Amino acid sequence: MPPTYGTIPALVTPLTAEGELFEQGLRDVLDFVIDGGVHGIFVLGSSGEIYGLSNEQKRSVVEITVEHVAGRVPIYAGASEITTRDCIATAAMVEKIGGVAGLSVLTPYFMTPTQAELVEHYRAIAESTPLPVLLYTNPGRTQVRLALDTVLELATVPNIVGLKDSAGILADTQALLAQRPEGFVVLMGRDTLILDALIAGAEGAIASTANVAPELVAGIYDAFAAGDLQLARVRQDALTPLRNLLDRATFPVVLKEGLRMRGVDAGFCFAPARDMSGTVRQELAGVLATLATA
Repeated sequence: MPPTYGTIPALVTPLTAEGELFEQGLRDVLDFVIDGGVHGIFVLGSSGEIYGLSNEQKRSVVEITVEHVAGRVPIYAGASEITTRDCIATAAMVEKIGGVAGLSVLTPYFMTPTQAELVEHYRAIAESTPLPVLLYTNPGRTQVRLALDTVLELATVPNIVGLKDSAGILADTQALLAQRPEGFVVLMGRDTLILDALIAGAEGAIASTANVAPELVAGIYDAFAAGDLQLARVRQDALTPLRNLLDRATFPVVLKEGLRMRGVDAGFCFAPARDMSGTVRQELAGVLATLATA
């Protein structure tokens, strides 16, 4: 696995109105974010509507991404199914395609496993594949949390190399960063906390807003890495209004509308996620106009 750092967009999956994969849209989004300076690509995440994609669509997303990125940046893919069996199957599919640097595995959803069950879940997935595995916690959407002790136990599994932390509790992220073993990567998944996590020692972020504003989100990391904390903070503060708009419509409707406003057709979301009020659309246009000067 190449060194994991910087800003990695949690890529949307462009779809037709009928829910079929919009292949040219996927290629266009990939070019848009890579041209915007991101440091990697993450497909088949929650922003990518993995919960609605068929197995064939998942395979096509990975195949097209590997072919079109063509080594420009590292690629990571989600294996975030509800059951251990299905996560292992998706991991095997990704491995067979090749060209992917690592897997991100969200905690199960709908069911609420115990911490002991989560340990066995992740251990089984990691043991099933040679691909490095990133744990992924997002309790706001799954209602399942990864406790600190659980993460630290899983960090001893040879093939588990890091965590995408979308819990949004900075103190918990800081506690993990203080106790993690050497080489265990922490990537911030809450877009409003990217800089704070970097200051605490995180390696980067997997950010949904990087679909729409890749230059700005990548710029937070780039300014931090260059030692310009003032510029990094200006960029982080500029990103907050965009992140706050994401929950004003059914996720990820705002991301695809934002891409459309930026000249990239990312198609539709799976029905019933289609509605955006005129007020939110107007606010989004205003935020994007402001970001152009950040």
